[in-house]
Amino acid sequence: MGGCSAPNCSNSTSIGKQLFRFPKDPVRKKKWVVNCRRDFEPTPHSRLCQDHFQQSQFEEIARSPAGGKKLKPNAIPTLFTIGDAPYPAVTIPYILLPMKPEPVEKELNFGDHGYARRTPLPGLEEEDADRTAEDQQPCTQCHLLKKQLEQEMQHTARLQMEAEEMKKRLFRHDRIEKGLQNFLYEDQIRALTLTKRSRRAVWSPETILKARKIRCEVGTKGYEYLRDLGYPLPSYRTLCNRLETKIMVTTDMSCEELAELSLGLMATCNSPTDGVGDNDEEELIGVLS
Repeated sequence: MGGCSAPNCSNSTSIGKQLFRFPKDPVRKKKWVVNCRRDFEPTPHSRLCQDHFQQSQFEEIARSPAGGKKLKPNAIPTLFTIGDAPYPAVTIPYILLPMKPEPVEKELNFGDHGYARRTPLPGLEEEDADRTAEDQQPCTQCHLLKKQLEQEMQHTARLQMEAEEMKKRLFRHDRIEKGLQNFLYEDQIRALTLTKRSRRAVWSPETILKARKIRCEVGTKGYEYLRDLGYPLPSYRTLCNRLETKIMVTTDMSCEELAELSLGLMATCNSPTDGVGDNDEEELIGVLS
């Protein structure tokens, strides 16, 4: 760091002293050099410390950007060890004169000069008119795309409505299936989805025993009547074939007469074949219980 340029002074900023550069004004700079008692030409790096200025040479309130003291614009250093300075300190207050206001430029209106007018070339006027008309007309492709977008949005809304309706129907079908499970087995529920003439259902042993019990309670005609109504039951032929210990019996007695004998026989005599799911002729089968 540079120090003070005054003779017999080694103050610097390292010990907390504030330094001030020599003024650019030649008259003031000469006074500073003469009061220093040095025959030299100050450089831009030459400085004098604060100890060489009287307190009256500082501004009372103003501070430098670094927070230190600030010299008055006409300050002169006078405190040196060599003796009284040739140039005394200035005590006359420094008055800053206001700067002259710059003249306000009048707004100049040059008007419309003939040479500055826009003169279109021949043929360009028609092109500009056509371009303006094209800009004003709606784009045909944009119109088609907008119409297509509206159609897609309508289609999407319709699909959403159909999806909601399918969800409701699926919910109702689930409730119906749960209700059927209260009195029907799984194979009977599957049989409901098959057509009456093309039924090829696979019946479970539980369904066979249930069908046998119904047959014993309502008889042959009642059993076939339930099947005609659509109740999921195996055909009489299938019921007889699925039961255990089969024997063939040929008789002229009717089914009701065989049932009255309480022999534990199940007969297929004259049982209807339409709507039972089997196209082959049924045989008279007696099954021992």
